[in-house]
Amino acid sequence: MNRILLGTVFAGVLAAGGVIGGEAVHYPPVSVAMAAERVADNVYLVQGRSGAATDYQGFISNAGFVVTEEGVVVLDGLGSPSLATAMRALIRQVTDKPVVKVVVTHYHADHIYGLQVYKDEGAQVIAPAGVLDYLQGPQAAERLAERRQTLAPFIDERTRLVFPDVLVTAPLELAVGGSIFRLEPLGPVHSDADMTMLVQPAGVLFSGDLIFEGRVPFVGDADTRRWLAVLDDLLGAKLVALVPGHGTASRDPQATLALTRDYLQFLRQAMGRAVEEMTPFDEAYAAVDWSRYEKLPAFDAANRRNAFAVYLRMENEAMAKP
Repeated sequence: MNRILLGTVFAGVLAAGGVIGGEAVHYPPVSVAMAAERVADNVYLVQGRSGAATDYQGFISNAGFVVTEEGVVVLDGLGSPSLATAMRALIRQVTDKPVVKVVVTHYHADHIYGLQVYKDEGAQVIAPAGVLDYLQGPQAAERLAERRQTLAPFIDERTRLVFPDVLVTAPLELAVGGSIFRLEPLGPVHSDADMTMLVQPAGVLFSGDLIFEGRVPFVGDADTRRWLAVLDDLLGAKLVALVPGHGTASRDPQATLALTRDYLQFLRQAMGRAVEEMTPFDEAYAAVDWSRYEKLPAFDAANRRNAFAVYLRMENEAMAKP
């Protein structure tokens, strides 16, 4: 891919802030480096680092933006207002147009706590309908309270949950300034509600966390059986580039999908066999050869929890069989 890196921002050198009601709001600046990478005409990736949730001052997920004649469409909000402010500075290096819309692929913490920077600027926030289950339940408030401890001072009492202005319940095409944004809500897959965004005529698909590249995926309470089916469907799309929720952009969707798909298949095979043989989880986990994944970033933080979640899910699947 012919990638062009725009000026790297060392956010600790910048005044981090936003605007609320015409008044400047300053957020603690991060020191992690951030760059905008052009993956197609007017389409840019801001790539997070490979690591666990609170590594690199929370900069562990991807975001993107598309410059149109009417303004900028941002994809995902990053993991803090400080990170979003650093990304906003990168956008200003490309264009002086305002951010008019933010499309959120899913409501996990590393993708949403920067939304308030764009919302306070006047942007419309768009997300899949199922995110309300998360936002209106106890988990959202609990996670925010946890991140105020583990990502302080970048997450603090001013950090808030931003509810969407538009909930997408069915496939939707948005026309903005000469570009078409095809939004595909997929229901609960990786999270309570996931959505992809295909940018045309550029032919770039933003997959959100349906795809992880270069690190162990985060499974959580995901429906891994449905997740694998969705990945198989994505293989049929004709794309110029595919941008995952974590990792590098690619012109080879098959290769980009490989890590996530193979890892999920491996988890289901190993834990499915344990459930079928009624092997206790601790014994089953210790017996698995994890060597093909144990050197990947986030393995220690995520793998055992992933395996346990899949074990429980497959127990439920087994009990549901007639």
